Amino acid sequence: MGVWGWHRGSGWTQYALAIGVPVAAAFLWGAFAVPNDPSRGGAGLFPVPGMVRVALELALFGFAVWALFEVGAAVLGWALGVAVAVHYVVSLDRLVWLIGK
Repeated sequence: MGVWGWHRGSGWTQYALAIGVPVAAAFLWGAFAVPNDPSRGGAGLFPVPGMVRVALELALFGFAVWALFEVGAAVLGWALGVAVAVHYVVSLDRLVWLIGK
């Protein structure tokens, strides 16, 4: 995400986007949590339903994959996309739990 921000900006905006986009993503990741989520400790600033959390995760991972393609790192984009898919297959029990919440 930071590399994408660096490529999208110019001058001082390169620095702002290269730092700001990953920081914003990290904030969203940590702030929105499903209460009692055993994989995350259930602590977050904003309790959300499981489907909202799944949508947030898919949006952030999707953006990261897209950003890699956008900057010309297609091999890394494919690698991250496959890693995300494998992660969700391996943790299918968590995904089912989230969808049911």
